[in-house]
Amino acid sequence: MHNISFSYPIFLWLLILIVPLMIFIIKKEKQRFAYIKYSDVSQFSNKKKTWRIYLRNITDYLRIAVVVILCFAASRPHFSLSKDDKSIEGIDLVLTLDVSPSMLAEDFKPNRLESAKNVAREFIQNRKNDEIGLVVFSGEAFTQCPPTIDHDVLLSLLKETKSGELQDGTAIGDGLTTAVNRIRTSKAKSKVIILITDGVNNSGQVDPLQAASFAKQYGIRVYTIGVGTQGLAPFPVQTPIGKRYEQMKVEIDETLLQNIASSTGAKYFRSTKNSSLEKIFKEIDAMEKSIINVSLYNQTKDVGFKFALVALVLLIVECVLNYCVIRRNY
Repeated sequence: MHNISFSYPIFLWLLILIVPLMIFIIKKEKQRFAYIKYSDVSQFSNKKKTWRIYLRNITDYLRIAVVVILCFAASRPHFSLSKDDKSIEGIDLVLTLDVSPSMLAEDFKPNRLESAKNVAREFIQNRKNDEIGLVVFSGEAFTQCPPTIDHDVLLSLLKETKSGELQDGTAIGDGLTTAVNRIRTSKAKSKVIILITDGVNNSGQVDPLQAASFAKQYGIRVYTIGVGTQGLAPFPVQTPIGKRYEQMKVEIDETLLQNIASSTGAKYFRSTKNSSLEKIFKEIDAMEKSIINVSLYNQTKDVGFKFALVALVLLIVECVLNYCVIRRNY
């Protein structure tokens, strides 16, 4: 299938210049030769025409062709040479990441937050057809990146995400509500939130289960992931003499996270180390696929320069014929 488009189609109107050009050529042709009356031309009937006579008007046609091609060159044509109808997989998805200070615990390497970011980065890179957004929360929630297909921007903002920039606490309900608001109006058939936290809801304006009911109302599945080892975890503390570690009790409200996930038709996962977090994301990646029918065009680059090059070649040919072969003087 050939699909032609022009960057500057207004230049195609210059094709009307062909009409005055043809009128000019016809007028010049009549003025070029003198006519005389002669009673008998039979003696010239057997006179063969030379090849120069046959080529006499070809330069005029070449000049017209140069004008036409230059008009196309100025309009900057693009050619789509092929069309491929195929089905691709894509969903609307929001990563909702806990950035409270407890996410700096180092039972994951280098810590819970950086480990989650690293796994999320790989997850995003593998889902090139999805619109993905990023919401962060601690004592309050903030949209770090609205859902977008521009994953370079998303990955850049994910890299800049860090703990300590929001109010302290763990507002799971607020984080989930913010994520729901980001995709509730989406027309995608599949809408998903992946919520990652290591704590217990202890702040915020919205009850987490109420937020889950909002998600269910808009057909959004919420996968919840609790990160943190069993028992105690080393937590870094800055002191006047440097960094030291305190053993912090790992408290994750697994019942709440299970209820959020099950009420929206999704699943709850518990991650106790880096490798298990990677497996969880791979499992979610395998479960959440939706088929979208699209038409992909294999489009060439701008070919306006090639048209201009052809016009230049024809102009050179026209000059050579005029002044070296046919030798027309005008």
